[in-house]
Amino acid sequence: QVQLVESGGGLVQAGGSLRLSCAASGRTFRLYTMGWFRQAPGKEREFVARIDQGGVKPSYTDSVKGRFTISRDNANNTVTLQMTNLRLEDTAVYYCAGRLPLLSTWSAWGQGTQVTVSS
Repeated sequence: QVQLVESGGGLVQAGGSLRLSCAASGRTFRLYTMGWFRQAPGKEREFVARIDQGGVKPSYTDSVKGRFTISRDNANNTVTLQMTNLRLEDTAVYYCAGRLPLLSTWSAWGQGTQVTVSS
């Protein structure tokens, strides 16, 4: 099981950018599909983006398409989420997560990093 640690959250004005990073421990990182989720106050945790083991098939929730980019570096055990043109509604705690092949459950989770977008 990989251990995940997020960084890069903070306070940014609407229209600004942030880059979130997730560092993974362990030698099995390359086996995991990696994803980002977020949870806003009073709301359910929601899927944001994911990327497959090889980093060639990213997918996004509709609300972030064209603004967020997920990428991974298997040599350095990292996954990033580049966020641009941030909106007030992007304010949430962002979580990095990992899922092994053929499993539907996201089994590895980071502790989360806060992103706050101000007007």
